[in-house]
Amino acid sequence: MTRTTRIAAMGRLHATARLARTALASRLLTHGFYAGQDQIMLALDRDDGQTPGQLASRIGVRPPTITKTINRLQGQGFLEKRASANDGRQANIYLTEVGRQAIRDIEKSLRKTEKLAFKGLDKKEQKTLAKLLSRIEANLSATPLPPLEEDELLEEER
Repeated sequence: MTRTTRIAAMGRLHATARLARTALASRLLTHGFYAGQDQIMLALDRDDGQTPGQLASRIGVRPPTITKTINRLQGQGFLEKRASANDGRQANIYLTEVGRQAIRDIEKSLRKTEKLAFKGLDKKEQKTLAKLLSRIEANLSATPLPPLEEDELLEEER
């Protein structure tokens, strides 16, 4: 693959990821969720009662980011914090009944976004795409990333 082709492929990968996230975010917003909140909700749906640290690790974000998001979701009535039975200094995060009901809206938004994204791709093409993206993800995950420069950190927090 030529350098120009690789650059074009990475550009398309970035643009596609951004468009997919934007499409999902607009659907989620109609249900009262902001980008990223869906990941926390779905992680708790799979394994309720995680600590903020466990959630941050599972989703791949920093603990301060997860704390802010948990507080917002708690304020919206989707989550609740409970003191840990094992360690009084630790809190566990649980879905409320309202949060459990909202999972259906999140899953519906995901399905609609997937349907739009995969429109015109047959099952074999979808499977191939998934395999290729898994390889790229593995390649990127296997190499430690250099620390972000200060201006990149500021951009990330916006």
